[in-house]
Amino acid sequence: MGIVSQVSSVTAMNLSSLPRRRSTSMVVIIGSAGVVAVLVSLLAMASGMAKTLQGSGRDDRAIILRNGSASESGSALTRAAVQTVMDAPGIKHDRDGKPLLSAEPLRLLKLSKRDDGSEATVLLRGIGPQAPKVRPEVMLIEGRMFRRSVNELIVGKAAQAQLKGLGVGDRVVARTAIWTVVGTFASNGDAHESELFADADTVMSSDNGSTYASITALLDSPDSLVRLADSMSANPAVRVDVTRERDYFARQSKAVSKLLSILVYVVGGIMGVGAVFGALNTMYAAVSSRAVEIATLRAIGFGSTAMVVSVLVEALLLAAAGGALGAFEAWLFFNGHTVSTTQGSASAQLVFDITVTLRLALVGIAASIVIGLVGGLFPAIRAARLPIATALRAI
Repeated sequence: MGIVSQVSSVTAMNLSSLPRRRSTSMVVIIGSAGVVAVLVSLLAMASGMAKTLQGSGRDDRAIILRNGSASESGSALTRAAVQTVMDAPGIKHDRDGKPLLSAEPLRLLKLSKRDDGSEATVLLRGIGPQAPKVRPEVMLIEGRMFRRSVNELIVGKAAQAQLKGLGVGDRVVARTAIWTVVGTFASNGDAHESELFADADTVMSSDNGSTYASITALLDSPDSLVRLADSMSANPAVRVDVTRERDYFARQSKAVSKLLSILVYVVGGIMGVGAVFGALNTMYAAVSSRAVEIATLRAIGFGSTAMVVSVLVEALLLAAAGGALGAFEAWLFFNGHTVSTTQGSASAQLVFDITVTLRLALVGIAASIVIGLVGGLFPAIRAARLPIATALRAI
């Protein structure tokens, strides 16, 4: 009998005995499912957060921060700096010749979450009069736009869904002012949907602030970024960094994704090691229970290769089944859920959706197969080296 026929026959016999070993087989399936469910859920969370942050940027917009600032929350720009940027080349102008930019102060407000009432921090962003042209993706979906010089604001739909007291007509009590919610906006699911918008000058006057956190400017073209950056670096009167908006948010998402990746490796690694030991114990038990059968097959001419492959196939199939189960559990319990977490040094809430994609599910199943391979390898070698005479004496 050829090697292929031997492998097929022994593997079929091995798999046919699985119903008699249901309890031990479930150890591999459940262990793998747990690892994959956690792994895929964390990856989906990281992917959803990165998608939300990266979706906030455009190639034809630039963010100007104080020189050396890693994020908006750590930046401070004077009115003189804003005026200098307004006169810089590379910024697009409207029909009236006004530069399309928005100088924006930031404030942190303390609110409560809808689900458990715990305290959450939300970002109040002051926007300039040109902001609707600078950010055309921001669309009102309820209520009206806030009025200038009045303590009114509009809320992102993601923030409204997660936090209490942000319905149209509600009042938001801050440390230095009371704000009235007059509208709700959407912005293609980007990070700004987790924020509140109000008039920039009103935000600054509410607490006698004198600096802006950032300037968002619409460029003449994506290539105009270099011209704008060069003009700023050549001007000794202002010290700012000019970054393409897409690159800025990609940088912000990279830091968060790195943290989540560490969590994935640590938690997934610990659970993976446990699953490997579970698979090892299960497959060793399976080999022991089939010792006489394996010895008999070896005695009548079946080679050791067939034994190795049959044990490995069993381990891989059980692990793959557990991986598929774990991916399904992650999709069932987490897909489409909206969650919030802190972002950046401002510690403001970022709201995003968890999406379990086919790619992430396949990554989880692949990880489970690796667990099955490692967990089945040594028991497979033991099956191939099982002493025939010793096993047959047990009959």
